[in-house]
Amino acid sequence: MRDYVIITDSSCDLPADLAKELELEVIPLTVTVNGKIYTNYLDEREIPSPVFYNFLREKQPATTSAANVQQFLNVMDSILSTGKDVLYLGFSSALSGTYSAGRIAADELRGKYPDRKIITVDTLCASLGQGLFVFKCAKLRSMGKDIDEVASWAEENRLSLCHWFTVDDLHHLKRGGRISAATAIIGTTLGIKPVMHVDNEGRLIAVGKVRGRKASIKALVEHMAETAIEPGKQDIFISHGDCVEDAKYLAELIKDRFNVKRVLINPVGPVIGAHSGPGTLALFFVGSKR
Repeated sequence: MRDYVIITDSSCDLPADLAKELELEVIPLTVTVNGKIYTNYLDEREIPSPVFYNFLREKQPATTSAANVQQFLNVMDSILSTGKDVLYLGFSSALSGTYSAGRIAADELRGKYPDRKIITVDTLCASLGQGLFVFKCAKLRSMGKDIDEVASWAEENRLSLCHWFTVDDLHHLKRGGRISAATAIIGTTLGIKPVMHVDNEGRLIAVGKVRGRKASIKALVEHMAETAIEPGKQDIFISHGDCVEDAKYLAELIKDRFNVKRVLINPVGPVIGAHSGPGTLALFFVGSKR
């Protein structure tokens, strides 16, 4: 079996030390806050998570940019030139142009390296949902699965990676066009919290609403109860928009209800966080359906 490298992008929101342990190559996206561009490295070297979310709380404008083709060309070429193959597992194409950039780069490099395998998979995942999916693929590689086996598993299982979100501040969803201004104002006044998920096309959509923060957190647990496959045997991932205490509360609810032993908690990075805002809380697990 020829050696291969798994590439992903920084929207996976994995802890930097875990990405290093898994031997991943991570392409960074960028975020612009109040006119200044920051590269979204997983180790937060340019913009720590608390600083970023404080910017948002101060109403400073934030926009994000996809990774570009040249970034992928540089990284893929450096790997292929050593005789290794490449498997790129990308941020949902319904949410970003990053996967498209990676696919274009792969198409271009196939001509230069006709004897190498360059495979791209649109994960249809986001944030730590993408991170959990990549984590599972990297574990398969460590078990000796070759690039074709892992790519096939990824294509066949990506829609079993469940994403459930809630947010604390509706105005960020309004700014991103997810809800209307009127809905944001009324919802804020009444304490309404949306419950959202990533659907089978990789889009973030609202599927319900509840009144109050604790009720929205408990709703995430109920959705997990409906579809999770043997949750006590899974690695469960939770991401948060600078609300780690809420993330810990969610983790305890899950541990108590499902006898879960392994929960990873990490911040929502600025790529997703610019659109979801402070107080975002997300739960990721493997289920029978999204």
